[in-house]
Amino acid sequence: MSTPQIRPDRSTQKLGFGKWLARVGWRHLVAIVAVVFAAFPLVYVLSASLNPHGTLTGSNTLFTTFSLENYQRLLSDPIRPYGRWYANTLFIAGTTAVVTVLLGAMAAYAFSRLRFKGRRPGLMSLLLIQMFPQLLMVVAIFLLLSALGDVIPALGIGSSIALILVYLGGALGTNTYLMYGFFNTVPMALDEAAKVDGAGHARIFFTIILRLVAPILAVVGLLSFVATFNEYVVASVVLGNDPNHNTLAIGLYQYVSSEFNTYWQVFAAGAVLAALPVLVLFLWLQKYIVSGLTVGAVK
Repeated sequence: MSTPQIRPDRSTQKLGFGKWLARVGWRHLVAIVAVVFAAFPLVYVLSASLNPHGTLTGSNTLFTTFSLENYQRLLSDPIRPYGRWYANTLFIAGTTAVVTVLLGAMAAYAFSRLRFKGRRPGLMSLLLIQMFPQLLMVVAIFLLLSALGDVIPALGIGSSIALILVYLGGALGTNTYLMYGFFNTVPMALDEAAKVDGAGHARIFFTIILRLVAPILAVVGLLSFVATFNEYVVASVVLGNDPNHNTLAIGLYQYVSSEFNTYWQVFAAGAVLAALPVLVLFLWLQKYIVSGLTVGAVK
């Protein structure tokens, strides 16, 4: 008997440079261009933060000077309390993210599992409200909080609690609808089995459903944290002019808002430090991001 000849797999054969570039190489080139395009601003800001000179033009050559002078000036400025801004921003963004996840998950569970009058109009209302940008409501928010502050000072202009409530009102609609699609992927049989064992809706929600929808909770928490951490317009209107109540976005703007006294290097140092919480949170929740964004959308 003759031994059958094994044909070499074409995919394992070495390709010439032209064929490799046409089949696979162009993808690598596109990826390299995308990485350079995305990473260059970050590298430039990091280089500028380590440059003690007073203008950004002196930072065109990357990493020619290494100095922590800008960070020292940033953290020791008596007029601009960067540490206080950092704490305020972490408190506002963290509280908003946690409460958004909790309330949004409760609302999504109700829309997904319960059948009540007005359910479908409620879903459509949440979707339609998000068509209007939050900037349209800035004047109304200011007038509302100004009048509310006369009755309840803790909810007036200059209050971090008031800003958190404003952020919650703007974020719950989109996040609820996003989580609603993910909740629909969880089989109803789990709820029915738990009800047979005597569990109510609260126990089912907190002990079963929340564990199964952890990816979308992580995604919503991350998006909410990043959005409120970097937000400027609404925060500048609600928090007022007190420097002790400022967030990082408002405070860092003071370093570049003046026409004559601009401190771009100090601003770059503040921006580098401000990116650390978002970077750490993103890396921590990275394994949930892809599944959290795609499963509900496919459903």
